Amino acid sequence: MRSESSKRIAHAYSKRGMYTNVKRARTAQAVWYDIPYPASAYTFPKEARIKTARFDSDYVHIELTDARVLSIPLRWIPSVYHAAAEERVKYEISRDQQMIVWNPDKCAINDELRITDYLGSTSEAQTTAKETLANATGLSPRHRRRATKT
Repeated sequence: MRSESSKRIAHAYSKRGMYTNVKRARTAQAVWYDIPYPASAYTFPKEARIKTARFDSDYVHIELTDARVLSIPLRWIPSVYHAAAEERVKYEISRDQQMIVWNPDKCAINDELRITDYLGSTSEAQTTAKETLANATGLSPRHRRRATKT
């Protein structure tokens, strides 16, 4: 006598004609839905601009004009990490809205934060970061050329 589960198993033949025990698959029907917006409405903006920034004990949270929020660990920016909380909020946003700048004439921090350095590996951001590193390390022009090549 066959069990109930074995009755559910359908016998099917493969392409070579071999007899196998296989559950018969149900045919799925495709369902089409209307798309109410064009594809361009779903894409990311081509450029990011800073709207505002706020700080907590571990991160700087940068709100962009397109409503994204970029959270950067303060440990990645030692001059800001070691500064007092009152000094961190004395930043200025650059005219092109691409950088946060701490002016040493107005606060105890002398640093700048470029959002392109944290948004991905664009060639412009990599070049800028390498030039900044080369300038900060005081390398000679010959060594700078070598440091900026990848």
